[in-house]
This record gives sequence, structure tokens and C-alpha cells, in this order.
Amino acid sequence: MIILGIILLVLGLVLHISVLWTIGIILLVIGAILVVLGTAGRAVGGRKHWY
Repeated sequence: MIILGIILLVLGLVLHISVLWTIGIILLVIGAILVVLGTAGRAVGGRKHWY
């Protein structure tokens, strides 16, 4: 999610499309929250590990 958010941020910036910029920021924030929850040992989506 973080990588997709960064890609959308860059595309929104280059192509001047504000919707891509907004979606990129949202995905980046959600990805960061999931990373923090995952490293804190909390179960995300009903699973503790995704591997």
C-alpha cells in the first residue's frame, strides 16, 4: 500500500491530477498505520502474520 501510495503521489504531481494526489496520500497513511500495527504485534485483519 505504501508503494502504491507513493506511485500515485508521483503520478498526481507529474500529471497535475489532484484526485491521484489525494488517493495517494490516503493510501500512504493507511499503509503506515498498518505497518505500525503490524510491528507492534497486533493482529491486522484477523492475522498476526501474513507469511
